[in-house]
Amino acid sequence: MVAGFERIKDQSLPIRLLTTFLRKGIVPHALLFTGMEGVGKKSTARLFAMACNCQAPASVATVDNNRLSGFPENPCGQCKACRKIASNTHPDVIWIKPEPVLIRISQVRELNKNLALKPYEARYRVVVMSDAQSLNPEAANAFLKMLEEPPDKTLLILTAERASDLLPTIVSRCQRIRFNPLSTDSLSSMLVDQNRLDPVVAAVVAEAAAGSYGRARAFVKDKRWMDKRNWLINQLETISVQPVENILATASRLSKKKDTVAEMLAIATCWLRDIAVYRFAPDNIINKDLAARVCAVSQNSPLNSLLDQIDAVQEAQKKLKANTNLRLTLEGLLLKLAALAA
Repeated sequence: MVAGFERIKDQSLPIRLLTTFLRKGIVPHALLFTGMEGVGKKSTARLFAMACNCQAPASVATVDNNRLSGFPENPCGQCKACRKIASNTHPDVIWIKPEPVLIRISQVRELNKNLALKPYEARYRVVVMSDAQSLNPEAANAFLKMLEEPPDKTLLILTAERASDLLPTIVSRCQRIRFNPLSTDSLSSMLVDQNRLDPVVAAVVAEAAAGSYGRARAFVKDKRWMDKRNWLINQLETISVQPVENILATASRLSKKKDTVAEMLAIATCWLRDIAVYRFAPDNIINKDLAARVCAVSQNSPLNSLLDQIDAVQEAQKKLKANTNLRLTLEGLLLKLAALAA
């Protein structure tokens, strides 16, 4: 089993920055990991905490006011400290998360009390605050004071999807490291290796997950995911001949399941893309289990119309990220797709 940073996929730049800190023996007092959910931010934070406390021989051995001695560039995963951190039993690696949807002032105050004490056994105490955008205003201001006067031998790691969701004063006091969406190939490979998924199904799920392994795993756990995909594709195939009231009913149905709308739009994009790609590179389609169906639709679909439909879906995705009215956006999208496909 891979123990170190090698297990983190498609994040070469973030890992390079972190291993540079370790190699030089200098660790910032606060790091901010940004990027979509499910791309490895928390896993990387855990590995960095392991590296800061790993008892294996180190690549550097310098000591002065700014440096700690003995940082390996990669945690061994086998020493006592690494095993404790990996199993969430190390007393000096503290995880803070929303309870249930907000990080509250009481959690920050409790953290302050803990940090006022010396570490129990770690040479470098690590606090990982996941979903830091969930700090309520009172908690954010209290945490800011902690950043302004960081405790000795303590590293604060915050994770968030976007830096813009945090107070600018918090962001300015952190070394920001951006994480990328995972590639479709990496996601597909991970789903096959770790979830024993059929490669054809894994490719479809990976495309719909749009860069997030967490999202891909959620799809896999949903036993009806393929049924949902097939239902949506049926709607798209027949949308040009459906009466308006049916189209509006479909929009209404989708809008009632807000958590799955992004997933459904990703499936729509994937389906339309396959139809456009098939005539040029049939082996490159994602929905390989529906190849015959893709072929039949592709023969009767003008390329310009398909490209306009893909643009329409992407425009709807942008609107939803901007928090526009969900049902109205979906109604407008489906009516436009019906007109373009006619």
